[in-house]
Amino acid sequence: MPTLSGAGSGSVSASKLAESRKWLKGRVPREQLYLLSPARPRPKRVGAVEFPERVRHVIRAWWAWLAAALALQLSGNLPWAIGAGIIAFFQYHTAARTHPAVYPLEADLDVCSAEFQNTIEGVTGMPFVSGNHVAIYNNGDEFYPAMLDAIESAEQSITMEQYIFWDGEVGRRFAEAFAEKARRGVHVKLLLDAIGSSTLGKEIFRILAAGGCQLAWFHPIHWYTLHRANRRDHRKSLIVDGRIAFTGGAGIADQWLGSASDAREWRDIQVAIAGPGALAQQSGFALNWLETTGEILSGQRFFPDLRPYLSEDGGVKVQTILSSPVLGLGAAGTMYLAALQCAKRELLIANPYFIPDSRAIAMLVAARRRGVVVKLMLAGEHMDLSWVRQIGVRLYGRLLKAGVEIYEFRPTMLHQKTMLVDGMWATIGTANFDNRSFALNEETNLCFHDRSIAKKLRTIFSADLERCDRVDLDEWSRRGLWSRITEQCASLLADQA
Repeated sequence: MPTLSGAGSGSVSASKLAESRKWLKGRVPREQLYLLSPARPRPKRVGAVEFPERVRHVIRAWWAWLAAALALQLSGNLPWAIGAGIIAFFQYHTAARTHPAVYPLEADLDVCSAEFQNTIEGVTGMPFVSGNHVAIYNNGDEFYPAMLDAIESAEQSITMEQYIFWDGEVGRRFAEAFAEKARRGVHVKLLLDAIGSSTLGKEIFRILAAGGCQLAWFHPIHWYTLHRANRRDHRKSLIVDGRIAFTGGAGIADQWLGSASDAREWRDIQVAIAGPGALAQQSGFALNWLETTGEILSGQRFFPDLRPYLSEDGGVKVQTILSSPVLGLGAAGTMYLAALQCAKRELLIANPYFIPDSRAIAMLVAARRRGVVVKLMLAGEHMDLSWVRQIGVRLYGRLLKAGVEIYEFRPTMLHQKTMLVDGMWATIGTANFDNRSFALNEETNLCFHDRSIAKKLRTIFSADLERCDRVDLDEWSRRGLWSRITEQCASLLADQA
């Protein structure tokens, strides 16, 4: 029998060697798996999914429709089988593929502490950057002139990543500003979402082309790109020379003109930062521009060596949340949930598309039980998407019963996305409080761990609150049967809202 010679202890037979290789198919004995490991207490899961929601999950599941299609095919119902197969195909390509956070942070983590700031940096992977000047603008009469002034000041480059760029007075004015700078030798690169900006129009396109601007479309729809069709670029970033960056809720369209005085003038907020923090938005643009065009941005014209903005207090620290589904976990959703969990005194949220899942509802209810004052300012009757409003209204009950104050903006469509926690931490950006922003879209939010910024936002929130109607629990409970039916039907589309 062949043997394998050892170094000094005789030999080992081939059969013994083969015996030693049983690890190829073996497992650790069950009694050894956890016997010596440290005790692991089971964490409490946030947001138990109740039976009606489980039913909705099954109805929205692609595999359920595929199973139905196969069953119908086997039973000889070919037309119905084809219909079920089409729905399964749609659901498969539009479902969010993320691993949501279901276990909370420690609730005793104080938002005002450096520990909270470090935690937000750690869980999102995005640092706070010091030395910035920050300006907050209310409504189009303030932020459009500021954006156009910044464009006029450009010397090297202008980049814009935009979900909505529509034909109209505002669209043409921005197109002319871009074209004029391009003619003067400034590099102008525009990345537009192929669905959100599909109504750009021939005139604006002609103005941009004549000026020498570059324009790329994010994820245009073709039969061979359906697997990515549901991932949209919802960012609204304008970056000038890599030094000044704007973002917020507003696109480039006429409904943002004015001062939110009537239903034709949407209410919104934009924020501008000047300083090192602007480079993060440029980085977000560069990554999506690379994916779309294959071009790598480089050099001082796009990525300058920025000095901190100098002021008596050293400038403002800014964290830029670049949320993207390609990472498998939406950083915007993680940021929102972490802040909800750690609120101690006051939680103020303004958001037009507010569709919290069971986790967020549980966190808001838990915040009220901790004594936190929770105020939600949401879009009212002027909501542009009525079916999205119906989904949100369906969820009011549990929040109202817990003591959460819900207000609906009365004069026009409320479109800003802000949150303020304990008068210290604040965020302004593009992310809505819904599954689409958390799991499907490219989003940008700026976060501030700064009392002065928080104070400004609280003043703005309080002024807007005076133009709202508070939702009453008894009145909500008396809404009609038809409203309840339409809400339940609309809820089947909650994952796409």
